Amino acid sequence: MTTITKKMNPTVLAYIQIILGATLVGLAYNIFLLPAKLAAGGISGVSTILFELYQISPSFVQFLINIPIFIIGWIALGKDFSSKTLVGTFWVPFIIWLSSDIPITLTNPLLSAIYGGIILGVGLGIVYKGNGSTGGTAAIAQIVKKFTGLSSGYSQLIVDGVVVISSIIVFNLELTLFALMCIYITSKTIDIVQLQTSATKLVMIITDNEERIQSIIRTELDRGLTKVRSVGGYSDKKKTMILCVAEQQEAVQLKKILQREETDSFVIFLNASEILGRGFSLDKYYGQKL
Repeated sequence: MTTITKKMNPTVLAYIQIILGATLVGLAYNIFLLPAKLAAGGISGVSTILFELYQISPSFVQFLINIPIFIIGWIALGKDFSSKTLVGTFWVPFIIWLSSDIPITLTNPLLSAIYGGIILGVGLGIVYKGNGSTGGTAAIAQIVKKFTGLSSGYSQLIVDGVVVISSIIVFNLELTLFALMCIYITSKTIDIVQLQTSATKLVMIITDNEERIQSIIRTELDRGLTKVRSVGGYSDKKKTMILCVAEQQEAVQLKKILQREETDSFVIFLNASEILGRGFSLDKYYGQKL
């Protein structure tokens, strides 16, 4: 998290996230999905079908259908969520209308499914991080998430899948399959954006030489650690399990040092989904006198 976002009012930051994410959603629709005739779920998929059949403006269709869904979201998810949803509900059709004549488009269904799915997922993920929605079935997906406990990505996948499968009536099977691929990519991207999975590692070190390992982590990486007393299942001897969370580059550095100096230690590197605390969501020296 940057210094700017830390100092920013949380409500203001949430609305900035919603506007930014909704902008990406609208651009993904006009650049990738509509030109390639991919009804990639949701109200955007419905508007793509209606545009193909009757040449009705997608922005108008999305805004019109969002009205009753917005009312349902207001009742089910509360006023705070719905006020943010109102911004997304207005902003996505506005961006679609504003960029309707954008010269940069992609008609190849494979490339559109891949890149459109990624940009759409990034946009929706940013909106969800702001605790908002872009309206339509995105709001329905958030309702599904609330009452089922599923992740945002899988909730979106279920809701959009119904729309995509029904699109086979208008489009051919090939385009429907590309659309299904698109919403799968979107669902995975949403979860990656929300959980920020790839940059951080949880390192578990089981060792007899805890003082040396502790020194390496503190001096070489400048990271904190947690020590857990444990017993070896095979040797029945007392050991120490050291837990340390490190950035990707730090984990690589630690791996090299351990391979060189602590070959008897048992080490596990795991992907960490989201880290809250000093050195990650807080400054490394937060609250300390340096």
